Formats: sequence, structure tokens, C-alpha cells
Amino acid sequence: MADWKKLAKRVVLADGRIDAHEAHLIKNVILAEKKVGDEEVDFLIDLRDHATEISPEFNTFFFETLERKLLVHKKIDGAMVRQLRKIIMGDGKVDQDEKRFLQSLASKAKKSTPSFQKLVDEIMSM
Repeated sequence: MADWKKLAKRVVLADGRIDAHEAHLIKNVILAEKKVGDEEVDFLIDLRDHATEISPEFNTFFFETLERKLLVHKKIDGAMVRQLRKIIMGDGKVDQDEKRFLQSLASKAKKSTPSFQKLVDEIMSM
């Protein structure tokens, strides 16, 4: 059987964009299991990194899903900081949605490492 992620990526990104309709479909498929794991988060990151244009609906779902996954224990550790750096800096640019996302994480985390605050400061100054 074909790898569902590869097939979905090819279909969704056939035109390079993730539009509102595609975002809705992706959301329904990802949330059908009621639990979002690392595999689903990695898929969303890969889609976002390779899209040339992203709808606000996809961005909203992407950052909400990522936030729920990262803040399940209300703390941000060093491994999460490394993952966040890769997610945010992976495409070589930082957009306003990514900055808002980091600010939201910073305000909701009960505990975090100094490296997280360093990342937030670095990203906000860009």
C-alpha cells in the first residue's frame, strides 16, 4: 500500500498551494483519530515547508495542533526548543504567524528553559 503521507502531499501540493478546502480535508483526516501524534505533526510540518502558498485556515490548524502537542505537559524543554528552531527556521524565513505562535507558547507554558526564551528573543528581533 502506498504511503498515505506521500500520496496526500502530492495531491495537496500539486499546485503548490494549500487552499481552504484542502486545509479542511487535512484537518478532518488528521483529527479523525482524536489524537495527533508525532507522525501527523511531522506530516503537517512537511506540507507547510513545501507549500508555496498557505491558506489562513491551514496556518490556524497547523499552529493550534502544534501548540496542543508541544504544551501537553505545559512545559518547554531543550528538545522542544531544538524542534521549534527547526520548524520555524527550516524554510529560511520567519513570518508573522510563526512569531505569534512563539508568543502564544511563551504565554501558555508554565515552565520553559532559558534556551526557549533565547529563541523567542531571537525570532522576535527578526
